[in-house]
Amino acid sequence: MTRPTVVLGMSGGVDSSVAAALLVEQGFNVHGITLQVWVQEDESVAVSKRWQERGCCKVGIARYVAERLGITHEVIDTRKVFQAGVIDDFLSGYLGGTTPNPCVRCNERVKIRSLYRLAEERGADFVATGHYARIAGAPDQPSLRRAHDARKDQSYFLYRISPSWLPRILFPVGTMQKPEVWARAESLGLPADELKESQEICFVAQGNYRTFIETQAPESKQPGNFTDGEGRILGRHDGIAYYTPGQRRGLGVATGRRLYVQRVIPETRTVVLGPEEDLFEADCTVADLNVFDASILAEPVQADVKVRYATPAAPATLLPNQDGTLRVRFLTPQRALSPGQSAVFYDGDRVLGGGIIQYR
Repeated sequence: MTRPTVVLGMSGGVDSSVAAALLVEQGFNVHGITLQVWVQEDESVAVSKRWQERGCCKVGIARYVAERLGITHEVIDTRKVFQAGVIDDFLSGYLGGTTPNPCVRCNERVKIRSLYRLAEERGADFVATGHYARIAGAPDQPSLRRAHDARKDQSYFLYRISPSWLPRILFPVGTMQKPEVWARAESLGLPADELKESQEICFVAQGNYRTFIETQAPESKQPGNFTDGEGRILGRHDGIAYYTPGQRRGLGVATGRRLYVQRVIPETRTVVLGPEEDLFEADCTVADLNVFDASILAEPVQADVKVRYATPAAPATLLPNQDGTLRVRFLTPQRALSPGQSAVFYDGDRVLGGGIIQYR
């Protein structure tokens, strides 16, 4: 009997390494693929580093795990598509006064897309990654679901993948709790005390995103005015790319009270400041939709909506507009809704779809 073949994305992290082990145990013919998305590591330097310091895609660890499990492994250069689909999008978003999420775009445009195309080219049956999410439901109507470990769930980052891909996607660790995954990683010989989870955007790991923007896009330094909600000038700023809704630190404006970025107006390079209570809004428009359940475009639907990965989902009504966008009306006003960020819609653990928050 021929074993089903799966193309597995192996970043060199704990989760994808454990996913590889699980797939081998389940009888799959596993082909490990490391997508090189950022600067090639200097091997002469990397050997002296601890594993967690060896770049965003730890090729050495992925190679070790593949050898340990007896599966194939190769590195595929996707730096050009990553530059165009993620980094350029990240920079243009901030230059335009929005707050993009590069991890969402990376899964949509680079990681899962590249793995899926590779699977098609090579005739593989499935694609797999180490994401904390699940595919469930009837075989002819699979749906993207939250992971069993709610604290690690990554469905928010995956909502833009094509619905047509779902029947061939596997998330082996999606039914596991993180402590179980760490235990399995140790059984593979990985040094759990050295490995750490990635918490930052991979391509700005050596500094904050403002430094990255200033270095990569010097034209971002275009001063403008800080104003209050009435349009009164409060001071000058360095450029709209460096400010996001809800931000308080680094404003350099002294008015005797705490001020927060309320919104950015790119047309006039204005950053509007105000008190924290003015950050809360009861609704927003969401466009550039990716939909798994078409009912949300046909009639009002009750859903839970996440507007940031680290923010709990909030109950809301999804109201379809004639132009193909959705109006999201929250039961309770939400803090600092940020244009460019993703709003993802849930029915329980099922992802209904999502899109990009627009300027109001």
